[in-house]
Amino acid sequence: MGTSVQVTPLSGAYGEGPLCYLLAVDGFRFLLDCGWTDLCDPSHLQPLAKVAPTIDAVLLSHADTMHLGALPYAMKHLGLSAPVYATEPVFRLGILTLYDYFISRRQVSDFDLFTLDDIDAAFQNVVRLKYSQNHLLNDKGEGIVIAPHVAGHDLGGTVWKITKDGEDVVYAVDFNHRKERHLNGTALGSFVRPAVLITDAYNALNNHVYKRQQDQDFIDALVKVLTGGGSVLLPIDTAGRVLEILLILEQYWAQRHLIYPIYFLTNVSTSTVDYVKSFLEWMNDSISKSFEHTRDNAFLLKCVTQIINKDELEKLGDAPKVVLASMASLEVGFSHDIFVDMANEAKNLVLFTEKGQFGTLARMLQVDPPPKAVKVTMSKRIPLVGDELKAYEEEQERIKKEEALKASLNKEEEKKASLGSNAKASDPMVIDASTSRKPSNAGSKFGGNVDILIDGFVPPSSSVAPMFPFFENTSEWDDFGEVINPEDYLMKQEEMDNTLMPGAGDGMDSMLDEGSARLLLDSTPSKVISNEMTVQVKCSLAYMDFEGRSDGRSVKSVIAHVAPLKLVLVHGSAEATEHLKMHCSKNSDLHVYAPQIEETIDVTSDLCAYKVQLSEKLMSNVISKKLGEHEIAWVDAEVGKTDDKLTLLPPSSTPAAHKSVLVGDLKLADFKQFLANKGLRDFLQVEFAGGALRCGEYITLRKIGDAGQKGSTGSQQIVIEGPLCEDYYKIRELLYSQFYLL
Repeated sequence: MGTSVQVTPLSGAYGEGPLCYLLAVDGFRFLLDCGWTDLCDPSHLQPLAKVAPTIDAVLLSHADTMHLGALPYAMKHLGLSAPVYATEPVFRLGILTLYDYFISRRQVSDFDLFTLDDIDAAFQNVVRLKYSQNHLLNDKGEGIVIAPHVAGHDLGGTVWKITKDGEDVVYAVDFNHRKERHLNGTALGSFVRPAVLITDAYNALNNHVYKRQQDQDFIDALVKVLTGGGSVLLPIDTAGRVLEILLILEQYWAQRHLIYPIYFLTNVSTSTVDYVKSFLEWMNDSISKSFEHTRDNAFLLKCVTQIINKDELEKLGDAPKVVLASMASLEVGFSHDIFVDMANEAKNLVLFTEKGQFGTLARMLQVDPPPKAVKVTMSKRIPLVGDELKAYEEEQERIKKEEALKASLNKEEEKKASLGSNAKASDPMVIDASTSRKPSNAGSKFGGNVDILIDGFVPPSSSVAPMFPFFENTSEWDDFGEVINPEDYLMKQEEMDNTLMPGAGDGMDSMLDEGSARLLLDSTPSKVISNEMTVQVKCSLAYMDFEGRSDGRSVKSVIAHVAPLKLVLVHGSAEATEHLKMHCSKNSDLHVYAPQIEETIDVTSDLCAYKVQLSEKLMSNVISKKLGEHEIAWVDAEVGKTDDKLTLLPPSSTPAAHKSVLVGDLKLADFKQFLANKGLRDFLQVEFAGGALRCGEYITLRKIGDAGQKGSTGSQQIVIEGPLCEDYYKIRELLYSQFYLL
């Protein structure tokens, strides 16, 4: 049988919950994403808690809470300790997303599910991979290769390809086939016939409008409100889709010479933009080329101001403005407070650019028709004063005394245990610390009492008198002082990289804005006060899809093109999942699965796979030819056994001659250019007509293939039509020269 593959959804199946899936490949257990909602309900993680200690590797696809929000909690409380793999942007922006969420929670509650240190610890040992980089796993995962590929949707977004024994398992969720202002489209279309494709049905029922028209409608909606004296709130994520929206606003504000202020407000907004400026190689070609030629960085924002608190907004009062504030769910963060401030004014607009998570305020406001009033909880942290402060200080003092007493008792017990074990080992002279400590100020350059620390010291039996270890300084000296070795002061390259490039362990010092760090480092005793209030929703509410996912029509087309042997559908409403399942089952011979949460399905390939090794005797007679980055050759061999391993050996008899094979993939447009470079266009008129390439008056080249084999590179052929004349043989010879002959 083929490679054993089992899939178990832990969350995000037959629903739009956070994404988290268990994938077992020949017993090696992958956790595909580790998402959580902004509500942070630990009960939603019960399926993950059952398997977390058994996970061997975690693969992260995107840098938002729906894909990695539960990672710190799982590592702190659920026993997850596996290595984590992600691209550099997902690693960096994922930390910022969790920092922003934690700070937003701490400002309005005594949030204790995880801390900043837990976030740092979760990302401490993340293995960062580049796109298309093959990473070979070791030990239990020997023989498994993982590789990230472009997914679109978010910066660093990943389609994971997991390969074992020549069979591919592809995990592709939230991908986007469209090229955007800062992102390339997904590379999923380049995969052909994987053994298993795990993808989502999130947008199966939705079809997008023309992108340019959507951008125009978006800007027109903003300008209409601003010119009417109102303000616009865009609830956004921390470091994901907001990047595309920032570029849209930058472009249209510059084109239309608009002067209304735009504010990007999160706890880590300046850090987010600073990091993104250095990720140009992860963006699309136009941004990279623009920077190479003009040194113009697309994220040197001129129309957008990054701020980390509401003070600047309050200075403007009711002046028209656009505010992009986190969190997108409106549950916590700046967006929650700004919504409460703006909701009472009919001239204002709250424009959602993504679908709200279930159970959140954002989702409640996106229903049709929207509610006229909503209940919200307003909370804030204030310093303790008066009796509360006094009671807090007394409690802290009591806790300190208890801890000091406990530490002292532990020290005494350790001391007694140490003395007891040493006394049993030998019978040396034991020094009593209480009689040996004598206060002495004279001659002490430090001043005060200097005691000789001999607590628990036991001199060896051979010593004349008690003496602490003494190490003689054997350093060499010259006329200028001690001789130093320069190599002792040279940093290793890894240490330099870690010093110059802040990592997950650097925490607040490197990744938080100054204001946010100051807030968290403030040790002033405080408490959270809350009150529930009813907000009248008089402002306008609108939703425009800027989520950056492929729509239903495109998802169906991509699946048909990739043509996996088996398809697993996850993350989508029950209606969308069933719709896509029926479509794929009806229009192809796919084996389609849509498992429920905690339902394990076996998608092991029906194909048989064998490992064979090439014998040195066989390879010594093979003549290979260069084909791009690879070498190809025709091999005739027999299967035999060497040391109980299948081996390809030289044939025992002379093999029959084989037909010549032309290897390569030629585009007719490239061949047309080739003929032009050869100068044949001066004698023959070469042009396209009806999808075929006409060469002169008589010769036609046509590319045909098996149209019924969707997603296959299969039996495509180039047919030469025309009489057997001189031009025919000349064109055929030039055509053959474009291929490798075996």
